[in-house]
Amino acid sequence: MRQRSARHLGAAAVLCLALGATGLAAAPVHAAPPAPTTVTIEGDDLPEPLVVHADSGELFSAVLGQVSWLTGPGQTGSPEADELGPQYLLVVLVDDEPTRNYELYPLAKGGPRAFRPAKQPDGSKSTDAWFFGRLTMSETLRAAGAPLPARPDSISGGIGGGERVIPEDSLNPGEDLGKMFTDLRQAMLLNGAVVVGITLGIAVIALLVRRRTR
Repeated sequence: MRQRSARHLGAAAVLCLALGATGLAAAPVHAAPPAPTTVTIEGDDLPEPLVVHADSGELFSAVLGQVSWLTGPGQTGSPEADELGPQYLLVVLVDDEPTRNYELYPLAKGGPRAFRPAKQPDGSKSTDAWFFGRLTMSETLRAAGAPLPARPDSISGGIGGGERVIPEDSLNPGEDLGKMFTDLRQAMLLNGAVVVGITLGIAVIALLVRRRTR
């Protein structure tokens, strides 16, 4: 009788452990977003949008690099409208579907500026935010076909080279760290719940077996 109860206890413990492992395996995994395939550029001085595809290589990387880092709450307040100069709307597409859009001002007073509207084509939640643009913005847009004056002094290392007005490591990494800690906390809470469930299950089974063997 005791041997049979012990076997039942062992089987129940294995079942609890299996259920716990299943719970851990079911923890959410954040898949990487699909890579952009096309970038379009619209402007008042452009008769039709400029289209740059991913297979353009260096040019595509340079154009996308003007906006790919625009995350967080922004770096600066809204500039005066008469200080911005010509505006270009840059739209990022994935398989011909617009996902993000940005306004670029390569000739703004005090250096290039970029604006990220709160309303985005993919429906993602964001906020209006202004950023200091890359020093290479004007030459990169010009290389893509925008009628901008040549500024070779802003380029170093070819198309897409140069530096931002504000260094990369000072662009508010707190948002990414906060997301990382939130995901870690959720995973720890899930694991803790699974462990507690397994422990309670084993305790109940042990109590039942003990009562039956008396």
